Amino acid sequence: MQAWRVHDNGEPGEVMRLDDVPDPQAGPGQLLLRVRAVNVNFPDALLCRGQYQVRPPLPFTPGVEVCGEVVAVGEGAEGEVGSRVLATPTLPAGGFTELVPVEAAAALPAPDALDDAEAAALHIGYQTGWFGLHRRARLQSGETLLVHAAAGGVGSAAVQLGKAAGATVIGVVGGDDKARVARELGCDLVLDRRADDIVAAVKEATGGRGADVVYDPVGGDAFVKSVKCVAFEGRIVVVGFASGIVPQAALNHALVKNYAILGLHWGLYNTHDPAAVRACHEELTKLAAQGTVKPLVSERVPLEGAADAVQRVADGVTTGRVVVVPGQPAGGAR
Repeated sequence: MQAWRVHDNGEPGEVMRLDDVPDPQAGPGQLLLRVRAVNVNFPDALLCRGQYQVRPPLPFTPGVEVCGEVVAVGEGAEGEVGSRVLATPTLPAGGFTELVPVEAAAALPAPDALDDAEAAALHIGYQTGWFGLHRRARLQSGETLLVHAAAGGVGSAAVQLGKAAGATVIGVVGGDDKARVARELGCDLVLDRRADDIVAAVKEATGGRGADVVYDPVGGDAFVKSVKCVAFEGRIVVVGFASGIVPQAALNHALVKNYAILGLHWGLYNTHDPAAVRACHEELTKLAAQGTVKPLVSERVPLEGAADAVQRVADGVTTGRVVVVPGQPAGGAR
């Protein structure tokens, strides 16, 4: 079979290589999946660069979020051949490939309301959004939610989940095209970080109060602006650093303004509270069936285009989710 592998750390477009490798088998407790769709995540780029919190041995296959069809069930595993599931493959055997083994205990049924690409994009980003907004920030109906990178994969999920929770959502984007996407997602107010005074605009929109909850997958200057426009008893949820800059929080400022800074590492819930992950998936499946949430898949690319797709996500030039679909012919429309 074919699998993208990283032999040296560097930029995805330079270090990802499509190799011919032996077909894997389903080990004890595992399911073997025929990959139907792989969602591209920013951590895929960090993995290629050697900058992620997990550093798998070289060579490895990136791809942390898949929708696949079960083709074999390993000893002691529960699963049904032919069923469609969502999974997070265990590195170094990631999802940018044709076949991938996954742990059966962590596999989740793919929602019937979503196609393969949409289903692949429902897992990590929406789980992160749900845990960040509900478990960590305790977002309430009627509150104001500020979402940075609102037209991106992570931000777009938070926008939809915020609206589903009854919040007023302010989205921050970079550029006119992304502003249009954010409006289509349902943002009540869209701000362009390149042209607007984010702090002043948020305060004006909230009558001087500020945002009750801030969802920040960007870090850097986004965090700097967030602390200036967060409300009394506001909560800033830190979910990543797509800007490449990890901000240094001034705790005296958090004390004086009386706001909270909350970290969200969704992967830890798989270890510490897997039942909560399954309960969240059931809730997301219901929301998908209702049409309340629907992953914004901006591009479906063939397996041959995976390296370029990861690079473009890393460069911040995409909107919504870019999904690799191994069965799609090369040259297919984006």
